[in-house]
Amino acid sequence: MATDLWWHEVPGYAQGYRARGGSDTTAVAACMLGRVVYKDIKKACIPVISSCRGRRLRRFIHFAKVCRHFCTGILLFMACCTAMAQGDGPDCSRPLTLALHDHGLLYSAATDSGIDKDIAEELIRRSGCNIVVSLMSRARIWQLIESGALDFSLSGIATSERLRFASFAWYFSNKYYLLVRKDSGVPQLSELKNNAHFQLGVIRSFRYSESANEFVDALTAANRVTLAGGLDPLYQALLVNRIQGLIMEPFDYPVVHEKNLRELTEIVEFNDLAVAHGVIMSNKSLSPAEREKWRKLVDGMRADGTIRRIFEKYFPPTMAAAMADFQAQP
Repeated sequence: MATDLWWHEVPGYAQGYRARGGSDTTAVAACMLGRVVYKDIKKACIPVISSCRGRRLRRFIHFAKVCRHFCTGILLFMACCTAMAQGDGPDCSRPLTLALHDHGLLYSAATDSGIDKDIAEELIRRSGCNIVVSLMSRARIWQLIESGALDFSLSGIATSERLRFASFAWYFSNKYYLLVRKDSGVPQLSELKNNAHFQLGVIRSFRYSESANEFVDALTAANRVTLAGGLDPLYQALLVNRIQGLIMEPFDYPVVHEKNLRELTEIVEFNDLAVAHGVIMSNKSLSPAEREKWRKLVDGMRADGTIRRIFEKYFPPTMAAAMADFQAQP
């Protein structure tokens, strides 16, 4: 008695075996495996074998069923492994939000490039989450992180106040410096603090290293601080002598050269230790367990050298290593 077997009409798959003179065994196996692998493809089927009879046909069918069960087992195993891996990773069940801020080599809106954009893209790639990236001022970022309306930002530093509403996953550290006009005539920090004519420019909501914070707080109390939403307005104010200094980081070096400030200014060191910077995570929108998952993901980026390689795109290798290879805070 003739029996018809059917398989999914997938070009180059089972049909190809018969067209190239393959055996009935191969064709039947291809048919059955096609039902497993391509089970979601609902296309018309065509007959493969219509003339096989008796023991030979039963042998072919048995072989094909064995192959099918084996392949099904592999697919189930892979599905279980995927589920386990997803269980260890961050929760991607909802869209997440991340904000960048325009700040030198960290991120430039003019070129849509920078260290933090690279970090954000790597977080998205590794987590598999849908993360909506936007651009905001630093002051706005901290407000939304506190309220829970924003999940993440990058390159943030901790303060006692911020630790009430944010957690961090550290990925680099750097020192802070004071960029001062040479014609201010006062190269020492102690003298600058006591110079009533010295005006300092500061980005709103920014905090720095210990000595830098003390310097900013002292001048703020004396009403000698000019606030701005970013660095560009401060560079312009420095050029026209409305302010005589501003606090900078290594990310600002290229911009200082671009703004023709090199001949006009000098750098004064605060002599503080490097300050850790990290992924900022909202305590309100992310559970402690989820924040720990993201922290482990960032730790993995440090451990496999990804963070250093990103920094090496923007800094010489020795400088990149100094910033990316550091003892992370607990």
